[in-house]
Amino acid sequence: MTDNDQVEGLRSAERRLQQAQLASDVQVLSEMLDDNLVFTGPDGSMYSKEDDLAAHRSGYQTLSRVEESELRALAIGSTGITWFMGTLEGTIGGEPFAARMRYTRTWIQDTESNWKVVAAHATLLPAG
Repeated sequence: MTDNDQVEGLRSAERRLQQAQLASDVQVLSEMLDDNLVFTGPDGSMYSKEDDLAAHRSGYQTLSRVEESELRALAIGSTGITWFMGTLEGTIGGEPFAARMRYTRTWIQDTESNWKVVAAHATLLPAG
């Protein structure tokens, strides 16, 4: 597989993850998130894979919009990084939210060459 193929596969995985988040598809999210996932939220709090899945499963977090405005990807061997920037809308704990966000995700490939998120960090961006 060429580096370009790896990068395109990573971009595809990132977009599949976005669709799973939008649909709160816990099954797909469970497949795409590594069991060792650590997610750092915009406030610095750290969450596990199970925390993320529970938020979707319970309806605590719902997304009604995930609009990508920029996506960069880098693949080195079986490790990848994506930088997503876009607008998200939905609810958290029943309260509506809308925000411009930047996500940095670190991906690894499993033995079947599927990309899985092992670490992620989210930052709130100024409106614009």
